[in-house]
Amino acid sequence: MKRNRNKILITILVITIILLILCVIYVMYQMNTQHKEQDDYSKLASSVAPSIAEEVTSPSIDETLADNPIIDNPIDFESLQSQNDEIYSWIYIPDTNINYPVCRSNTNDNFYLDHDIYGNYSFSGSIYSQYCNSIYMHDRVTVLYGHNMADGSMFADLYKFTNTDFFNDHEYFYIYRPQHKLTYRIVSVYFPYDDRHIMNSFDFDDDKVFQEYLDYIQNPRSFTKVVRDNSELTINDKIVTLSTCLNSGDGRLLLQGVLIKDELTK
Repeated sequence: MKRNRNKILITILVITIILLILCVIYVMYQMNTQHKEQDDYSKLASSVAPSIAEEVTSPSIDETLADNPIIDNPIDFESLQSQNDEIYSWIYIPDTNINYPVCRSNTNDNFYLDHDIYGNYSFSGSIYSQYCNSIYMHDRVTVLYGHNMADGSMFADLYKFTNTDFFNDHEYFYIYRPQHKLTYRIVSVYFPYDDRHIMNSFDFDDDKVFQEYLDYIQNPRSFTKVVRDNSELTINDKIVTLSTCLNSGDGRLLLQGVLIKDELTK
């Protein structure tokens, strides 16, 4: 009886060790894969968006009209879209790792949740929107999704904005489309927000519903929040909501930006 018990214990120990080894191998594989994917995105940015940091300037709030001369577009959309025609824009947030193409699948809303921009399976996924939002950024609210990756890639750096000093020092983010540069003023960041599907939960065609959403953006009831002073949003505004998951538990972190300038580009 004792010998059989020892055999069972040894078997359990061996299985446990094997499982631990497999877990370590899996974690190392995922880390190496994420590192490679981030390197690939960095190389892509260097290739198709080499001058994006130089093109970005902090606009005056008074400079909201697109009445300036046509400027250069730092993104090589022709090259990007030759690789994947579902890439429709590029998002850049200064002093973060957020410098990525944005995709929207025409067949599967959440395809890019776990696929890279080339259509390959990817634990990190891509930055993407869903079919309910126009690729022309004309909607009252556009939601962009990205994972909160442990290596700081995708939308992980949105958490930097929960630091008041960083938030105050970084007022804008930028979205480029073919022939357009869109400048957004960051209004607020907050978490946790519940994990409802925003576009399916609100009828933004209804002025009252949209105004209520704008009011929440300016005065979120989340535990952690940072809000920019003197942000007065109206139903004539266009909002981009950047959404990522929490470090633990259910819910989302949301960063809200309002379009303040739409410039034509070459």
